[in-house]
Amino acid sequence: MRRACIYMALAISLTGSLAPAQAMDDAVVAALKERMRVAVQNAADGWEPMLTALGAVYAEREHALIWFRDGKPTRRAEALLAALKGLQDDGLEPEDYDVSVIESLLPSETVADKVRADFLMSRALLLAAADMSRGRVNANAIDRDMSPVQRRADFAALARDGLRADDPNAFLQSLVPAGRQYPALKKALAAWRERAKTEKYTTVPRGDLLRPGKCDPRVPFIRQRLSETEANVPKASGDPTCYDEGLVEAVKRFQEAHNLSVDGVIGPRVTASMNIPIEEKVQQIVVNLERRRWAPEVPGTRYLWINAADYAATFVDDGKVVFRSKVIVGTARDQTPEISSTMQSFQTNPYWTVPTRIAGEEYLPLLRKDPYALQKANMRIFADWSSDSEVDPASVDWTTVDPRAFPYRLRQEPGAGNALGYIFFPFSNKYGIYLHDTASRFLFTEGSRNFSHGCIRLQNPFDFIEAAVKGSTTVSRAQVEAMANSGRQASFGFPAPISIHVTYQTVFADDDGDIQFRDDIYGRDRKVFAAMRRTRIVERMTQQ
Repeated sequence: MRRACIYMALAISLTGSLAPAQAMDDAVVAALKERMRVAVQNAADGWEPMLTALGAVYAEREHALIWFRDGKPTRRAEALLAALKGLQDDGLEPEDYDVSVIESLLPSETVADKVRADFLMSRALLLAAADMSRGRVNANAIDRDMSPVQRRADFAALARDGLRADDPNAFLQSLVPAGRQYPALKKALAAWRERAKTEKYTTVPRGDLLRPGKCDPRVPFIRQRLSETEANVPKASGDPTCYDEGLVEAVKRFQEAHNLSVDGVIGPRVTASMNIPIEEKVQQIVVNLERRRWAPEVPGTRYLWINAADYAATFVDDGKVVFRSKVIVGTARDQTPEISSTMQSFQTNPYWTVPTRIAGEEYLPLLRKDPYALQKANMRIFADWSSDSEVDPASVDWTTVDPRAFPYRLRQEPGAGNALGYIFFPFSNKYGIYLHDTASRFLFTEGSRNFSHGCIRLQNPFDFIEAAVKGSTTVSRAQVEAMANSGRQASFGFPAPISIHVTYQTVFADDDGDIQFRDDIYGRDRKVFAAMRRTRIVERMTQQ
């Protein structure tokens, strides 16, 4: 019904426009109207706004061709094709914009082919503009834990400005995200593509944990692999199969650069990180260019930017970085989602109400061994989720309780051992995750910090509060710390709301402009890359 209404509106627009000038080729006008009609009739889901905008521009032009003059492709047409081919530099595929089909049509002298080429070029420009504006794929359709608020494409504006632009490439490049990250990633993509043409990494065999001072046949492979990407990797000081001090230091530098635990021990994660092929590095950059296109043009005047892949948080206030911190994020099973929301307040000494799945999977086995096991963790058991009727754990036959439908409500009381620590930062989201302090502070010493059930643990919550309430006359860090230390619960509002963006950037430029790679701990890079390479051939209507 919706598509029919759009088609009727387009038909009215096309037929109700001013009569073509006498010099206008009636065959061109008729063919172009027919092509627009068929395009709307066969439009892929989500393409209606683009085709509506495109139809409006053609109607305003009395259906004159945009990319031809006197029957020949214009200079702008040639520039458009060059711009579409150049989108490879942005990690996009020219064939998603029908470049080969268009080039095959340009030499033709038939009206039908000229009209088709003109339409395809106009549509290609709008598709490319939309991809540059909001991303090539719908992130929310790729993974259940990916819900970023993607930038929106204003097709009316894109059609109005793009189809009139003198320089199509300049127009497309004007749509990329602001800031230094996108151009840095684009430059890195070109550099790593060149490296991929001539370089290949040595594969490190898998094996048991390899500790400093031990000898192992894998050591020469490790030394060779590190020498391919790391500076100052020393030659073996003696037996080439022995893991000597010089190589240990090189491994530690690799671990630090890849956000792994810096202990010199070579285990499965270090080996897997070393064995990421150079082609996959290129794919990672392509994916992270795409992620940047999803990001909001302006994250906000006050925002907390959390990169789950880097286990890091950055708070920006009025354009300045005023706080940085390590974070702990979810495991591969309980992944921290990609979301955008707003934080308004925080709370001291929170309760932790255990989610049903965690209660059934992790705490029920403890209760079966010892009904009073949870009391040691300052936990209380309630009859259900709607009452405050407390249950004596010894009165329950825990062996009969279904872990998949755990009926009781478990609540951990405030205190030093509370899983949420002393501070709790709620924000609205469909996943029920939040930001909080933690009692397990020793985990921040680890390099790979994906230990939580999906929520985000902040290493220095009081430092964050100090930065976030600066200038407030109603709340201070000292007040919050005093309340936290007293054991009392209290809620505090931020002086102004804070936008929070939980992202997953596995490749980014650091403060010095150097490109940093992080391991794809959730396997999302491969999913995004596969979605980007899923051809639009079904949508192209190339035979019409």
